[in-house]
Amino acid sequence: MSFSRPLSSRRRGVARASGFTLVEVLVSIVVLSFGVLGLVGVQAFALQSTREARLQAQAANLAREMSEMMRGNNQTAIKADPGLNPYLVDLRSPLAPSTADYCLDVSSSAACPDGTAVARSELTDWLTRLDAALPGARVVICFDSAPYDARGLPQWKCTPGAPGIDAIAVIKVGWTRRPTRRAPDGDSAAATATAGVERATSPYVIFPVTGGNPLGAPAP
Repeated sequence: MSFSRPLSSRRRGVARASGFTLVEVLVSIVVLSFGVLGLVGVQAFALQSTREARLQAQAANLAREMSEMMRGNNQTAIKADPGLNPYLVDLRSPLAPSTADYCLDVSSSAACPDGTAVARSELTDWLTRLDAALPGARVVICFDSAPYDARGLPQWKCTPGAPGIDAIAVIKVGWTRRPTRRAPDGDSAAATATAGVERATSPYVIFPVTGGNPLGAPAP
């Protein structure tokens, strides 16, 4: 002998089952939303990290290029007097040399008369490309016996040493960096290389210039 539940009870049971199913769907949507938000944050971090890696590579390549130009024109590059050595600069974006020169340009009708003119022309072209490649760029080229501070961090300050002994030419490059995370103090502003001392960053690239052949001298 079988007993069947009243129709009203069966309907209430179905309604309760449908209600539980809807709650489970809503919970699943909420959990999925948190997962999607996490993925968006990871993607944003990855994109920012990729951008910074690209800027770092560009800065390193440009610094290496300048070091090669200085090595090839070292009769000018070894001079410690900025008035005689155009390579020695401390500039913030927009980057421009004190005296622009275009004697190395293919459209120039006159050749560079000496190593100083070569240095001015190389620097003019190099600064233009550096400014275009790096946002808010800053560059310092100097003779420096202590490019790193007591904590081992790179510093913009140049410390002169005994000529030819304690100091070597160093290329320092920095630019504006966007933060990948909020700082502990809540300050998420960009770290700029051109700001005042209280907001200025350290150089991101420190490139020493090794010795080279004087301009016009044949390689051994």
